[in-house]
Amino acid sequence: MTRFISFGSALAAIALGTFASLGAIVPRANAQAAYGSYIGVGGSVSTTENPDGDREAAGIVAARYKFLTLPISLRAQAFFNGDGAAVVPTLSYDIPITWQADVYVGAGPSVVFSGDTPVGDRTSIAIQPGIDFAIPNTRMVVFGNAIFAFDAYEDEDDTAISVQGGLGLRF
Repeated sequence: MTRFISFGSALAAIALGTFASLGAIVPRANAQAAYGSYIGVGGSVSTTENPDGDREAAGIVAARYKFLTLPISLRAQAFFNGDGAAVVPTLSYDIPITWQADVYVGAGPSVVFSGDTPVGDRTSIAIQPGIDFAIPNTRMVVFGNAIFAFDAYEDEDDTAISVQGGLGLRF
């Protein structure tokens, strides 16, 4: 009796094998880099000009909630300046590079509440690559990232690019 494997069964076997082999390839750390969640403050500046030809700057409040058993974090950055306010919540994938640092890439919405901000002047989709560095023997974290907010201006279909940095307190 000849047995035939269905296309779905073959696809499931390939997927399972791929995920199993990724576990052997992707480096794992026994301790998690930049361990823990934090809340911090910092600054932001846009690297692109808005439709008026201006570059925006803002103060930020940043937060990270680290899932301890997964390489995933929930992050949010709130932007405040005299012109406007925005928030960028993202879900990130965290990759440890040393015991104190990890790099990450996140995605989520860029929600503009009012005015011109470093992430544009209207709600859009954003990608956020960044790095966290836990200062040894302290509860402090230095963070830095960029936000690419696609189609972020009402008058133009341009991408807003901003760079942020600051200092956080781990909890």
